[in-house]
Amino acid sequence: QVQLMESGGGLVQAGGSLRLSCTASGRRLRFNSMGWYRQAPGKQRELVASITSQGMTTYTDSVQGRFTISWANTMALQMNSLKPEDTAVYYCNARQGMGPVEAPFEQDYWGQGTQVTVSS
Repeated sequence: QVQLMESGGGLVQAGGSLRLSCTASGRRLRFNSMGWYRQAPGKQRELVASITSQGMTTYTDSVQGRFTISWANTMALQMNSLKPEDTAVYYCNARQGMGPVEAPFEQDYWGQGTQVTVSS
């Protein structure tokens, strides 16, 4: 089983910065990719940024150029130039390859979430 623990959320003024971290623990900690999702009140959870084990990154348009995802021993999200619309609960995600070669699938793991609030 895999456990993910987020840290680094908080309250910041618009234009400020925060750094989120995600640490994985448990058995078999090899992942195909890791990423950050967020969910604002009344909205669906959305992908913010992801990174593959080969280092390929993806960002949603609204954070391109402001957020940077990285993955070494821990996975982190550096968030700069924060806006009130970035306010949400941010969730760490890890995607792990499973199953036999002839029938592979991916298993998603999630953290508990960390609140990010950006005041105007």
